[in-house]
Amino acid sequence: MPSSLTPFFEAKGVAVIGASSNPRKLSYGILKNLIDYSYQGGIYPVNPGAAEILGKPCFAAVSQVPDPVDLAVIVLPVAATPAAIEECGNRGIKAVIIISGGFKETGPAGQALEDQCLQTAHQYGMRIIGPNCVGVVNLHNGLNTTFINGLPDVGGIGFVSQSGAVCGGVVDLVKGKKIGFSSFTSLGNEADVTETDVIEYLGDDPRTTVIATYVEQIKDGRHFLEVARRVSLKKPIVLIKAGKTSAGARAVSSHTGSLAGSYAAYQAAFKQAGVIEVDSVTDLFDVAMTLDFQPLPQGKRAVILTNAGGPAALASDSLSANGFTLEDLEPATSQALRGKLNPAAQIGNPVDMLGGAEPADYAFAVSTLLKDNQVDVILPILVPQSLVNPVEVAKAIADAAQGATKPVLTCIMGDLSVGGARLELQGRGFPMFVVPESMGKVLKAVWDYSAWRKGRQTTPAPLMGVNGPAAAAILRSTADKKIFGEAEARPVFSAYGLPMIKGGMAKNPVEAASLAEAVGFPVVMKIVSPQILHKSDLGGIALNLQDETEVINAYERMFIDIGKKLPEAKLEGVMIEQMAGRGHEVIVGMRRDPGFGPVLMFGLGGVSVELFKDVSFRVAPISDEEAREMILETRAGRLLTGFRGAQPADLDAVVDCIRRLGQLAIDFPEIEEAEVNPLLVHPQGQGALVLDGRIILA
Repeated sequence: MPSSLTPFFEAKGVAVIGASSNPRKLSYGILKNLIDYSYQGGIYPVNPGAAEILGKPCFAAVSQVPDPVDLAVIVLPVAATPAAIEECGNRGIKAVIIISGGFKETGPAGQALEDQCLQTAHQYGMRIIGPNCVGVVNLHNGLNTTFINGLPDVGGIGFVSQSGAVCGGVVDLVKGKKIGFSSFTSLGNEADVTETDVIEYLGDDPRTTVIATYVEQIKDGRHFLEVARRVSLKKPIVLIKAGKTSAGARAVSSHTGSLAGSYAAYQAAFKQAGVIEVDSVTDLFDVAMTLDFQPLPQGKRAVILTNAGGPAALASDSLSANGFTLEDLEPATSQALRGKLNPAAQIGNPVDMLGGAEPADYAFAVSTLLKDNQVDVILPILVPQSLVNPVEVAKAIADAAQGATKPVLTCIMGDLSVGGARLELQGRGFPMFVVPESMGKVLKAVWDYSAWRKGRQTTPAPLMGVNGPAAAAILRSTADKKIFGEAEARPVFSAYGLPMIKGGMAKNPVEAASLAEAVGFPVVMKIVSPQILHKSDLGGIALNLQDETEVINAYERMFIDIGKKLPEAKLEGVMIEQMAGRGHEVIVGMRRDPGFGPVLMFGLGGVSVELFKDVSFRVAPISDEEAREMILETRAGRLLTGFRGAQPADLDAVVDCIRRLGQLAIDFPEIEEAEVNPLLVHPQGQGALVLDGRIILA
């Protein structure tokens, strides 16, 4: 099915509205780029004050532009842009790029103009990229609607950026380094077309093998998650997120709310969708280049081939820190290397051929190591020496590794003297780095993506024992109440099958004693007050009460003490619950993110969760496999598996609780936050118990 974005990348004709003959104007640069990069479609400058620009006939209005024309680039003052959109609609143009700024980024008046443009576009079935953007480039057909000076080489990386300045900087960064791109897309304000739309388009583009993207904010997180997950199964998405420290991580009324900030939702979504998140622009293109050039690794066993020990040590540290190992070589490999290389060479792993290693040594060693079944990745390193030509070494490595099914990543240290070697290697599809530490980070990113693709991308199975109507009746029976403490949250959790510890609420000492008798001693007493969310901070918990007298005394003492500490608090009563047995305390929480919806959290429970911040996140709903992966990412999860010979805990019970809380959040959008803390996890096969929890409505 044809995409509505196709004209942005495969236009048959382009009208440049606001074209200028002044070389200092952006529209002049756009027109010049369309001509200079050999775009073969129609190029139509539109300006009523000119007869021709750069040798192209100029038209007074877009209505006069001849066919074929299916893309318009508008470079006009902001106030004139809405009328130009209307004219494009009347002309039948279905794709418009608005280069001009001055829209919503300037305030309410600009927002109103942007909304007007979008409304007109919708009336005509038109798509808009921008406003306030740099434009689009398709390097395979010369369609260059940007004013950027110069372009990188043609290849398989499709780059999408919300920032036009980043696009320009990236072009300058990679130009002349044989890092090949299929397209560049600058999105600007994203009035209409978003990064998700372009990722979906590039996912079906046969000339794009890797998608690299710079994002600041994703508007529709759930749609992004759906599209990115689907595209990642076909080709990798490498992403850098700006604005990680935004105010999304606000302090709110639950542990989950204070920990599950906006960036946590992004991280969770990226992980679930197989998106490779990186920390810098350098990493973005190192990883994208490696994925474009080389096959995915089939294992984590690397071999280092070097002419110097120091860089090999740095590479070894980087590999180890990123989960890769240096295994012993097969005896046949060691024997072959020993027979050919310098007698003083170290034939282990790393393979150190010493400073005098020549191109033929690199060629032989790479060929030999590629045959070793103990090797998944080959990492040649060269420190340039006065008697060795880096370009010849690069050529030898590329010759030996051409067509290999194992990835080969090369490091040739330096700067001024290694440019020719880079062109040789990267021109033939082998990524080259100038410092050895880079290779470990890149390999981890590539491996994580490979592992994600190999993993089972399962659909969450239906949950049994869920009583939605019962939960709805409880939530909607108290429309004026926004915070459900444990007493009100218990029946909601119970309706969704969460295992609640035996207990109930008492409103006076006599009720408390009677309830304790029914529950069975010993019992726990917990204060119930809408003003007290962290009970232990104010002495609102009494443990191990053995009889009715202790219960009555604890009740009276608790009310007196808390009344003095927090006289404004409304004390509604106490919870009386069975004294729980031994087990691991964990937290399961949910916070609703504006873009991604319900974000689930798992981590170390009790009062220490915010201190240690040992937590992981996923966007609901999740499968059993995703919940288990989420648990095992934390130290708390590793404790549950049986640390140092301890008895394993019931992971299946925790998985079930996480999924049930997620389903509750999916079913009731009015729930802003929900938290089970602590969830007491018993030994394997013995289940888990909710000891406390709360629900906060929007």
